[in-house]
Amino acid sequence: MNQEKALAILKSGKNIFLTGSAGTGKTYVLNQYVKYLKERNIPVSITASTGIAATHLEGTTIHAWSGIGIKNSLSTRNLQDLRKKKYLKKNIDKSKVLIIDEISMLHKKQLDMVNVVLKYFRETEEAFGGIQLILCGDFFQLPPIGDYNETNRDKFSFMSQSWLDANLSICYLTDQYRQTDNTLHQILNEIRIGNISQNSKDILSSNQVELDVEEPTKLYTHNVDVDRINIQHLNSIKGKKENYKATIKGNLKLAETVKRSIMAPEKLEIKIGSKVMFVKNNHEKGYLNGSLGNVIRYNGDGLPVVKLLNGYEITAEHEDWRIEDESGKMLVSFQQVPLRLAWAITVHKSQGMTLDAAEMDLSKTFEKGQGYVALSRVKSLTGLNLTGYNNITLEVDELALKADKRFQELSIVADYKNEGKELEKKALQFIKKSGGISNLDEISENKRNLKKGNKTKKKSTYLITKQLIDEGYDLKKIAKERELTIGTVSTHLIRVSDLYPNTDLSRFKPDNKIISKVKKARNEILKANPSENTISLKPIFDQLNGEISYGDIKLALVFL
Repeated sequence: MNQEKALAILKSGKNIFLTGSAGTGKTYVLNQYVKYLKERNIPVSITASTGIAATHLEGTTIHAWSGIGIKNSLSTRNLQDLRKKKYLKKNIDKSKVLIIDEISMLHKKQLDMVNVVLKYFRETEEAFGGIQLILCGDFFQLPPIGDYNETNRDKFSFMSQSWLDANLSICYLTDQYRQTDNTLHQILNEIRIGNISQNSKDILSSNQVELDVEEPTKLYTHNVDVDRINIQHLNSIKGKKENYKATIKGNLKLAETVKRSIMAPEKLEIKIGSKVMFVKNNHEKGYLNGSLGNVIRYNGDGLPVVKLLNGYEITAEHEDWRIEDESGKMLVSFQQVPLRLAWAITVHKSQGMTLDAAEMDLSKTFEKGQGYVALSRVKSLTGLNLTGYNNITLEVDELALKADKRFQELSIVADYKNEGKELEKKALQFIKKSGGISNLDEISENKRNLKKGNKTKKKSTYLITKQLIDEGYDLKKIAKERELTIGTVSTHLIRVSDLYPNTDLSRFKPDNKIISKVKKARNEILKANPSENTISLKPIFDQLNGEISYGDIKLALVFL
């Protein structure tokens, strides 16, 4: 499936599993959908199974967002305690779309717990509380962490009951945007289908080449090797160390989660000549998470100037990693120069990156999928120096292999069944259901606000009702469309008549006898209480001895 079709299916409001091999643009499609939702004022919660992945999307972890934390199970008492947390209830009740990236690293029991929390908070038996669920990832990459005796069958989220309950449409991206080398692309495909040829093994074994960069990034499977290499290289450079300490504001407990989740160190030590890597995406300034270069000098403010491999020079100004609640209030902020030493990094930390050149020692690979993650970081074999690998390097999990084949089949079915015009129709229906905006002028205004960094304004609930009235909906249909009671919609009519006086409400007008009685009752109450400017419904209801329903009283007031 191509990116355009996948995005169209996402917009239709279906629950989706977005997958595909490394480099097919899964994160790009998610970012395009998030942009689309924000432009239409549809509340979206952006999460990931790990903090590293969450920072790629400017989100938070699903564990923090849902309140499940590090729990292995949820009791009724746990749920009751979670419900007391106002920020959780507010976020969950408000959200219309939930994105969970790197789903391959989320344990199946954790996905089940998220399902339980959403159903409990939103008081429904609909899967995930009726929120549109977008899962994204590739099960050939690193698996979830589990108990010692657990197999991947016990851990993979696609084996959970909640995965089945969500009735996910599968969007399997097939166009390759990272690998420009057909030979490397072929090798990665062979690893994915579990049938690596001898020719590919020979190519990898002989791919110990001198890279066309001064100091290529080194990938290792263990932290101890990474730290050793970086410290050795830094100490070998003559000159003074410059220290940059992060500024942390907000919830200190949450700050610990941020520090563990992002690649920017709390204390950065560098020298002129240091090999560094940008650890945040900033398209406007010209760097991405994974862009490599060397520190060549410091500017007048003492900030490092980095010369990228493509020759561009960029000043590494402080960036802000933050977690906000749904209202935009900052919960925690971590400000630091967006660099880290990059002579070496772990395979785990490299997930989601694109590297121009890398030297890899995969001889200590201990997890199936680890080798695939590492090899798929580079664009071509000319950017790869593989110093060693073991048998596990070229293996993928058998269950993941079987599931992936099924995902490909289901994606073909989804591609065939979902036609363009029908998807466009469903997209408009989803916008209305979510309380979003479809008016082109309003969308354009939102785009301008977002571009300026301003917050978009939530669409008035009365305007949403007004637009449905303009389209000819009756009270019952408006209530169903907006998931409100008819009584609430009747109250909306009173405000619509005040805010939008030119709206044609004539079809909602009750019998003239009802209007006359309500008018008389209201006037008598006002006469008895001349200081009152407004009257609630109950006094009118009581004045009429309950002969006229609250609903008819509301409708009568529209025309008084």
